[in-house]
Amino acid sequence: MTVLAIWLRLELRRRWRSLAVLALLVALATGTVLASVAGARRGDSAVDRIMARTLPATATVLPNQPGFDWDKIRALPEVTALATFPVITVPVDGIPEESLGFPYTDDNLLRTIERPVVLQGRLADQTRVDEVMVSPRFPGSYHKGVGDTVTLHLFTPRQVDANRAGGDVPTPAGPRIRAHIVGVVRTPFFADDVDSKGTLLPTSAVFRHYRANMLGTHETAANGVYINAILRLKGGEAALPAFRAGLARVSGRNDIEVWNNADFARHQQKVDSFESSCLLAFGIAGLVAAMLLIGQSVARYTAATVVDLQILRAVGMTPRQTLTAASVGPFLAASAGATIGVAAAAVASRWMPIGAASVAEPSPGFDLDWTVLGPGWALVPLAVLCGAAASAWLALAAGRTRTSPRRSTTAVAAARLGLPVPVVVGARFALEPGRGRSAVPVRPALLGAVVGVLGVLAAFTFSAGVSDAVGHPERFGQTSQLESFFGFNGTDFGASATDPGPAPKVIGRLAADRDVTAVNDARIAVAESGNSSVTMYTYAPVRATFPVVLTEGHLPHGVDEVVLAPTSARNLDVQVGSTVSFSGNKDARRLLVAGIGFVPVGSHNTYDDGGWLTAAGYDQLFTGFKYHLAELALRPGANVATVVPRLQKAAAVFTGGAAIGLTPPQQPPQVAELRDVRVLPIVLGGFLLLLAIGAVGHALATAVRRRRHDVAVLRALGMTRWQARGMVVTQATLLAAIGLIFGVPIGIALARVLWRQVADNTPIAYHPPLAVWALLLIAPLALLIANLLAAWPGQRAARLQVGHTLRTE
Repeated sequence: MTVLAIWLRLELRRRWRSLAVLALLVALATGTVLASVAGARRGDSAVDRIMARTLPATATVLPNQPGFDWDKIRALPEVTALATFPVITVPVDGIPEESLGFPYTDDNLLRTIERPVVLQGRLADQTRVDEVMVSPRFPGSYHKGVGDTVTLHLFTPRQVDANRAGGDVPTPAGPRIRAHIVGVVRTPFFADDVDSKGTLLPTSAVFRHYRANMLGTHETAANGVYINAILRLKGGEAALPAFRAGLARVSGRNDIEVWNNADFARHQQKVDSFESSCLLAFGIAGLVAAMLLIGQSVARYTAATVVDLQILRAVGMTPRQTLTAASVGPFLAASAGATIGVAAAAVASRWMPIGAASVAEPSPGFDLDWTVLGPGWALVPLAVLCGAAASAWLALAAGRTRTSPRRSTTAVAAARLGLPVPVVVGARFALEPGRGRSAVPVRPALLGAVVGVLGVLAAFTFSAGVSDAVGHPERFGQTSQLESFFGFNGTDFGASATDPGPAPKVIGRLAADRDVTAVNDARIAVAESGNSSVTMYTYAPVRATFPVVLTEGHLPHGVDEVVLAPTSARNLDVQVGSTVSFSGNKDARRLLVAGIGFVPVGSHNTYDDGGWLTAAGYDQLFTGFKYHLAELALRPGANVATVVPRLQKAAAVFTGGAAIGLTPPQQPPQVAELRDVRVLPIVLGGFLLLLAIGAVGHALATAVRRRRHDVAVLRALGMTRWQARGMVVTQATLLAAIGLIFGVPIGIALARVLWRQVADNTPIAYHPPLAVWALLLIAPLALLIANLLAAWPGQRAARLQVGHTLRTE
């Protein structure tokens, strides 16, 4: 042991720089891999962890009926907690309506249901009107956090009455409340979306003290403010069928929309799992890079150490002592690097999880996942020790063997064809690993080149798929550019028992405009089927066929046919050709599923949740409607800013001069989710590019250094400096060419398989992505980068001191 201690002391003094670089490489790789794996685990479990802590709501019940009797619903045996909310927001200075939460009516919320995790500050006192809470994204979006104040503006009861009668929303003239933000909270129901700016939540005291300012003077009037609810069931999701039956029994209605909140959690989990998989893939790529780059460094270090130890072997050092002496330096460097890497991964946890999972994380901030960090801390030094020992053993074995090195068929063929010497030698350097001290990392360089090209092209192809989907709403089935709202709860604006009002004439006039290619007269209601509520739209095109995106089948032709959106079809476990029973507020019927396709995004449904019926089929199930609107498809290139005033002016002839509303349809939330997942594949592609650059650059530099004797002999026989440079250029070009030959088709195929999976899971209409510019530029850029990497090794080969090299060799 004395000899080993002396050797280690000398080694640390002599080669401390190499060991320090090795430690830094290990630290970088360890931190990257462990942070990625721990972040992936944390993101994938975020939904489960917040659900376990917050008493989440089982269902959202939306009768949309003024004066609805919620006491009967509370009394149902399945209900364990219920919190009601009026469908109205309280205006706040400087805060847009989309960031204002509904004021709940009692303090069950945040206590017996949707109990929040407090991320900063404290819970608001539900007996005080001057305290509010916000969601995590609110402070960053509006620069107002705990301790800041906001001003709530209430309407007068008369203003509420006028607004519900169909008038314009007035400026609030009621009481003003100066409230303090006392906490930042998060629950599953009040979690921020990927693209949201946060939400402000008043206390229930605001409703109790200012009830008339919320509901007006006639709470039960036909046009009164709705009060809806969220609730928890004793049996959880499994109790929904029994609850639905009880709800229909005590309310006398079988068309009340009931959201299964577990569907929202499953959707969030699906997005989180995909992003976690991408992050895990990033960690695996980092592990591969570490194995290649650090493995090469360890192999070089131990091979050089074994050569130095040959002198001590001549005076009695055993092979075991040689292996130990050659391995102990890398082991100590790896131990130090692993410690630094674990610390870096712990610091990186401050920004984990990333993407969509960050809006569901119940405990943001530092998180030491010792399930990942502990094994990583132990296994990294052990892996380096095993690699160093194996490299040392191979170096010792190479000194005893006399086997001929493997020859490349390509290099042999180049020689037989009489190609120039730089081409033949460059092919040998690129494809023949050699043995002993002249061995070079051929396989890692080839693999790195293929993976680099594959990763970059796959990342850009996937990104092209995202850009195509985000830029083309029709991929989500959204084929209308404008919507006009005409009525709700069975009554159009301006209609009476004897007069249908202006809606039919307005819709006909809209359809006649030169920039309008199609109009669909959509009546909307909710049908029940088993455990699912399905929002049904009438397919009633005016004058021209209205475009609907179908993934299979055809549009409904008869009263007994329906087209279902993909998620609705999956929830009902049906496909094209199946029959399914639906009940509306008029009757129940069995309908044939004629097709699967997308529907418009509505107030209570997304584009993949709902169905299409013919107008006659709708009338078989429903009387009246929940909403009535017209969907307008415009000709390509039409200027919406020009079209809207013209349409409003034309419609004003039938509305007594009142301007109709014409607004763009809602954007599916999945658009923001797709934008969010685009980042990770691009980062992964960039990381794989760095891997390729490192592997190829290392191979070029190592080939010139380890085979300097061969180069010196060729130089002595007449090879010029430019030919020496050409030799390295040939090596680099051949590595890049092999990377392109295999990487391009595999990269495109891999990206399309991945995009197909995303399209099916999202869901969207699949269109094969193609990154045209990336495909055109990948070859010249790969060759350019490879030749830039060859510049320095080529310079070294050209300036090699022939006489000195031959003497020392």
